[in-house]
Parts: sequence; C-alpha cells; structure tokens
Amino acid sequence: MKEPMQDCNPNSSSVSRRQFLKSSSLAAASVATVVSFPTILHAQAKKTINAVIIGIGGRGGGAGKNFLDAAKAVGVDAKIVAVADIFPEQAGRGMKNFGLPADKCFSGFDSFQKALAEPGVNYAILATPPGFRPPHFKAAIEAGKHVFMEKPVAVDGPGCQIMYATAEEATKKNLKVSVGTQRRHQAGYLETIKRIRDGAIGDVTALRAYWVNGGPIWHRAEQEAKATTDLERQIRNWYHYIWLCGDHIIEQHVHNIDVCNWVMGAHPVKAWGMGARQQLGNKSGEIWDNFAVQFDYAGGVCLHSYCGQIKRDFSSVSEAVVGSKGTSDPKGMIRPKDGAPWRFANQGATDPYVQEHIDLINAILNDTELNEAKQVTDSTLTALMGREAAYSGSVVEWDDMLNSKYKYGPELLYTDPAKMTWGAFRTLKPPMPSQHDIFSDKVELPTV
Repeated sequence: MKEPMQDCNPNSSSVSRRQFLKSSSLAAASVATVVSFPTILHAQAKKTINAVIIGIGGRGGGAGKNFLDAAKAVGVDAKIVAVADIFPEQAGRGMKNFGLPADKCFSGFDSFQKALAEPGVNYAILATPPGFRPPHFKAAIEAGKHVFMEKPVAVDGPGCQIMYATAEEATKKNLKVSVGTQRRHQAGYLETIKRIRDGAIGDVTALRAYWVNGGPIWHRAEQEAKATTDLERQIRNWYHYIWLCGDHIIEQHVHNIDVCNWVMGAHPVKAWGMGARQQLGNKSGEIWDNFAVQFDYAGGVCLHSYCGQIKRDFSSVSEAVVGSKGTSDPKGMIRPKDGAPWRFANQGATDPYVQEHIDLINAILNDTELNEAKQVTDSTLTALMGREAAYSGSVVEWDDMLNSKYKYGPELLYTDPAKMTWGAFRTLKPPMPSQHDIFSDKVELPTV
C-alpha cells in the first residue's frame, strides 16, 4: 500500500541546508562552474571538433548554430560534417543551413548510424523527438563520441534505464556529455542557487514550478495527412504521441522540474497529480493539455508543479523557492525576510544556449569532468512519475517509475531502431484516470 502524500506543512517538514548540501554533489559541481566569457585556449586551438547533428528540425538546426558560435568563442576549429534525419526533406536542411554536400545529409531510420560512422567525428548533437534519445545516446557512446543532447532524454521507464546505463558507460570511457537543460549553464541561475545553498533564504520549505502557456502547442494535422502509414503519421506530428514526446509535462516542463531538483540536490520520492485533455478536443493524438502535480521530496518538502498548453489569459514559465528566512526566484532574485532584496545584474553573461556548448567544448579540450546524463535522467524520470500519477489517478513512487517495464514505443526502438520500418502502430486513447495503469501485471491500455 502506498504511503500517503505529505501535508506540505513548512513548519513541520523542511530540508536543512546541511542536508541538501550533503546530498547534492552533482548540483554543487554545476554551481561551481565559472560563469564568464570563455578564455581563448590558444594551446588547444589546433584540435578540430567534428560534429554531426542527429535530428535536424528547428532545435537541431539551432543547436548546430549554437555549437559553431561556442567553438568560435572558445577559439577552436570546429565544423559540422554530417547530419541525419528520418525524413529526406529534413536531412536536406544540412545543405541549406551548414553547406554540406548531399551525400553527407543522411535520411532513414538508420541515418544516425551513418552519421556517427563518418571519419573524424568526435561530437554528436542529438535532437530528434525524445523517444529516440535513449538508443541514439547509447549508439553515440558506443561509437566513442562526446555528446550534446537535448532534453528530455526518455519517455518511459525502460528508456530511462537505457539512459542510466549509458551514462555510466560514458564515464567509464571518459566521454563528455552536456544536455540542453540550459538553465544549469545560465549565469543568473548559477549565482542565485549558489546563494540559496549558502543560506540566503534559510532552509528550503517548499517549491513551485510553472510551464503554463497562454495558448496551445502546435498541431501538424496537415503533416499527418501526407503520411501513408501509422508510424509516419505519428512521427510527422510527434508532439502529440506519448512514445515520441512523452507529453508536455516531460517535453517542456522538465526544465522547471530540473531547476527544483537542482535546488534540492535530490529527486522527489513520490507524486500525485491530475490533469485533462480539454482544448485539444478531437484533434489527433494521445496527450493531455494540462497537469497539476504534487511531488514529495524525502524530508517533507513539496514541489507544486503546474503546466498547460491551453488558451488562457495567464501564462508563466518560472520557478519559486520558499525558505525559512525568505523566498527566491532562482533565475536571479533573493528576497530575505530581513534585509534588502538581491537581484542578479550581470547583463553581459553568455547566451546559455551557447554556454552549454562552451562548457562541453572546454571539458573536451581540457579533459575535465562533465557528464550531465544522470542528472537530466533524474529530472526526466521525475516528470514521468508525475505524468503517470496524473494519468492513473494514483500515488506513484520513484521506484515504481524507475522499474516500470511498460514500453510506450515500438519494441525495436529499445533494441535496434536502425531496423525500424514504416508500418502499422497502435494509437492510444488519451489516458483516463482509473483506466490507464502501466504498473499492472498485464498492461492493456485502451487504443483507438
């Protein structure tokens, strides 16, 4: 039987600064990162970084540009030597965006293997829909490449299990890994969270996270209409299918959840939540458009999490931390109960989308430790725990989610995605609490 959720009484349950500092070596390492314009590494300038982009949609193309800007800032020779995408028209962006020849713009389910096999490649940018992240990360590490990958990094428990195992392999191989949780590389967050850890607001007693949009997320019905198979239809409108996107609590809200885990130096141990599919109506897809979740950390601190993709007047993408001696917006504000407020004022800080590549390039050049795969998998699994708590209508514990066996995607996605082919694949009915339970002994989720 599940333990009940916490009452979230800040007077009776809080995590002391000593407790969360003790349990947060990974986050402390992030806070210790020096935030400044990069030093030109003249001694290393002859080293060339050859990158490939796997998944060249909007974010993949943007990450490629961020990589080139970072390399220029650091002073290292760098180039993008190949791109890969399932769709030929997407892969063709490599010619337009990066001046690649057509024979270096690979397409198909096995295109990631072809890109990784290009001679001299030592840097892989992974930016496909999140469902493909675990097998592509595994392939990149097996091929001996340093990795920058976009968040989130999985859509279910089996995907997270691949991520955790591959993160350990990356460490064993001394491969550097950075992730698109850019707030961990953003000057204002770094300085503010350092101050929180130094006791600026006392003991943390509660947290709040928002990714509440004032309008719906995109829906590519016209792209689905072009498809000739179920799998193609879903991938062309990938945000609306759980096995590809994870739902927006995973795909977008993981940013805010990651900040809260960073502040705590830990992940929650259980979650309960609710949500609905209200304004998506009869549009194709499986996902919801709003979630409200309570996450409980060990020691009694609660995170109240809200995310939505609904047309409304109110919107906010933010986090808040409540402490025994004040409050904080971890992006750059401290408000103590006694004394003057503090605001981060370094307006000249590097764009965090570029800084995350700068940090990875410097780790490669200087052979310093950098592997963010575990921390982002922790935050991804946190969001998954909240999603399944809301989908099922039950309290879900960390180990439930970590050890879950239900695979939302096709079997080959987890074993050999290069062998996937266009064909039939089921579409789930949008989850209904009391009817959607991936933790039962025999999972048979309702399908359309």
